[in-house]
This record gives sequence, structure tokens and C-alpha cells, in this order.
Amino acid sequence: MMRIDILTLFPNMFSGVFSESILKKAQEKHAVSLNVINFREFADNKHKTVDDYPYGGGAGMVLKPQPIFDAVEHLTKNSADQPRIILLCPQGERYTQKKAEELAKEKHLIFICGHYEGYDERIREHLVTDEISIGDYVLTGGELGAMVIVDSVARLLPGVLGNEDSPVQDSYSCGLLEHPHYTRPADFRGMKVPEVLLSGNHQLIAEWREKESLRRTYLRRPDLLEQYPLTEKQKKWLQEFEKNKR
Repeated sequence: MMRIDILTLFPNMFSGVFSESILKKAQEKHAVSLNVINFREFADNKHKTVDDYPYGGGAGMVLKPQPIFDAVEHLTKNSADQPRIILLCPQGERYTQKKAEELAKEKHLIFICGHYEGYDERIREHLVTDEISIGDYVLTGGELGAMVIVDSVARLLPGVLGNEDSPVQDSYSCGLLEHPHYTRPADFRGMKVPEVLLSGNHQLIAEWREKESLRRTYLRRPDLLEQYPLTEKQKKWLQEFEKNKR
């Protein structure tokens, strides 16, 4: 079972997210243990302050190293596995499905969710193993980013999803965006499901899905194709897409 600890000043933010849907099922199936810790409890001063003014002046407050270092040391004191300690930070590497798959192989993850102006640099330099950003924008804290990452990792753990092929077929997992999906009715207000999906011919269906996955990637995220190892058949499809686009 994977263990995930989250250090935050606002633990109540996680209660709804972690008690519903896939994350609830993941815990019920003992695929993951989710623990939310208020690192204010580790502050060593009587007022339990965890931030202070930055040296050199400037706007905002900076999170002090002591509470976070002590919290991490408490969480790892009896741990047999070396955890990945993840700092949620706009300066971190941009989060991807590849990173989710990498983290899903770990036994223990610790997330540090900051607030205020930022972190004391010694946290970044001497404590964390990974710095991650979920996008090129700034949030008020790392809590939402941690929720995103935990969700994307937990669904990859064995037994969490009902269909073991689901995460493999997801957008980005195979390098391309996922193909379109349809369900009943076959004709909704004159909008019809592609005939090939009703044919029962699994080989033709698989080929249609592969082609539509490539088409969607070409139209929406062509940058993903720059490093993608195209087959000869896929190269011909791309030529077809380019011709029809003119």
C-alpha cells in the first residue's frame, strides 16, 4: 500500500476530495493511505507561528524551515522506505502524466503545501526531492496542486480502477490524446455514432480509434507528435490530415 502524507496549514480543504469518488475507493481497497497533517503543530514557539518576514525586506511572509523540517523528520522517523518529498511550487517542473506514472511506483510520498510569499530556501535546497508545478500560473497555496497530483497518482495504483486497461488508454499515457467515445443511443437527435463502432469488427474498431487518436493529437496538441515514434501507417494518416486541412 502506498502512503501519502500531506503537510498543510489548511487540512480541512482535503476532507471532501479525499472522501469521494476514486480516492475514496482507493483507500477502501487499501491501495493508498492518505494522511493530512497540519505542520503548524510542529512550530516550536508558543504562538505556533510558521512564517516570518523575509530577510532583506519585501512583500509577503516566508514559511520558516523549522516546522517543516521537524514535520518531515517526524513522518520519516520509523519509515523503512526513503520517501519522495514533493514541494508544490510555481518554480517546479511542470507536471505531466509521465511524472504521475513515475510517482505511482513509489511507496511513500510527502507533499509540502506552502502559502504566503514562499518557502525559506533551505527547505528547497536541503529537504525536498522534487519540485512540481501543475501549470504556468500562481495559486494561493499548494493544496489544490497536491489534490491534483494525488488523484492522478492514486488512479494508477493496481486495483483502483475497475478496468486495468483504463489508465493505459488515457490521453498522454500512450503519447497521444485519447480517441473519441460514444455510448447509447446510437442516434441522438440525428447525431449518429460512427458506423465502425457498431460493426462488431474489433480490428476495424481498433484501427479507427488509433487513427482518431492521432487526428485529435494533430489538431489539438501537435507538439506531442514532435517526439512521438510514428509508424509508416500513422505517417500516411498525417499526410491525409494535412491534405484535408488545406
